Amino acid sequence: MKKICIMGMGYIGLPTAALLANRGYLTHGVDVNQHTIDTINLGKIHIVEPELEDFVYAAVRSNTLTVNMEPVEADIFMIAVPTPFYSNRLNKITNSPMPNVDYVISATKKIAPYIRPGNLVLLESTSPVGTTDMIADILKEEGVDINSISIAHSPERVLPGCIMRELIENDRVVGGINKPSTRAAAEFYRTFVKGEVLETTAKTAEMTKLTENSFRDVNIAFANELSMLCDDIDIDIGELISLANRHPRVSILSPGCGVGGHCISVDPWFIVDSANGKAKIIEQARRTNDYKADWVVEKIKNKALQFEKDNGRIPTIACMGLAFKPDIDDLRESPALYIVRKLCKDISIKAVEPNIEYCKDIDLVSLEAGLDMDICVYLVAHSQFKGLDIKEGDLVFCGGID
Repeated sequence: MKKICIMGMGYIGLPTAALLANRGYLTHGVDVNQHTIDTINLGKIHIVEPELEDFVYAAVRSNTLTVNMEPVEADIFMIAVPTPFYSNRLNKITNSPMPNVDYVISATKKIAPYIRPGNLVLLESTSPVGTTDMIADILKEEGVDINSISIAHSPERVLPGCIMRELIENDRVVGGINKPSTRAAAEFYRTFVKGEVLETTAKTAEMTKLTENSFRDVNIAFANELSMLCDDIDIDIGELISLANRHPRVSILSPGCGVGGHCISVDPWFIVDSANGKAKIIEQARRTNDYKADWVVEKIKNKALQFEKDNGRIPTIACMGLAFKPDIDDLRESPALYIVRKLCKDISIKAVEPNIEYCKDIDLVSLEAGLDMDICVYLVAHSQFKGLDIKEGDLVFCGGID
């Protein structure tokens, strides 16, 4: 039985570990959070994802999945750690966020002592172009004979809420630092992926994922910008998009309150950071989608001021949803969460998020309590909100594309 060591037990690492542990691999997971480790070793999960707990429970019960803070020797090493951007460091040319690959660097150094000739090292974290080559350089500096191992990148392409299915069914792009590495990585993925495994170079694989999410970000930005323009000239954006989409070659997305999640709201900045000011459309799309959340904040504040003027009292406002998309508990880069936190500085808000029990700095209320309000703001289209009567005066900015 081949052994695999996976660095990072988050939204990608844990589902991948659980899947492989049920597919004939002896799987060892590594995480820095003791609560996460203890939860998984009990056969439970610390994130919301359909089917995942069944996979984890079965793997732990059969002793094919264990998790702790330290790596072990293995045949395959997989890095699935976060790759955010620095919140306080900007690119000097574009004044845009800079990618933070510190977690990748740390994970690479941590596995270096355990790597042996013939091993396969895989980067699954979405990363700036050149990160896979950087891993090879780090391993070489740490004393690893990189000519005796395979190193490759294969970005995940899964949708939260469908991860367990899409890990198997979706096509995979695999690129190594050389052709033998590409072949070794592709051979591994073909042991459990039903979709097509497409072979390329490491840099092209890295750029593929960034391109996919930048394409989507640009299309979302078009819809979001259109919605703001229509608001200025009193045109129903829903009706407009419906009519425009009757054209056989037009397919405009629905606007929302911004763009969230660790992919679309982050990855385009990786391209912008390395483009020396040339990624103009990609950069503007990012700024448009980020601005949409601030625009929504102002719309809500204006609505509250109008209510106070008309009724002589401050309104009770309920904000429905904090996650970055419907029916998940993931708050990463969520525009809804950003909106609520910004509003809470000036206005009393009832925040409703049925998929989590706690959120730092925000007092959550039940759906029933949230419906006792004057103004209802729908930020996320959770299934729990479907069927609720949207009254005149309510605001709807439901997004959730990722």
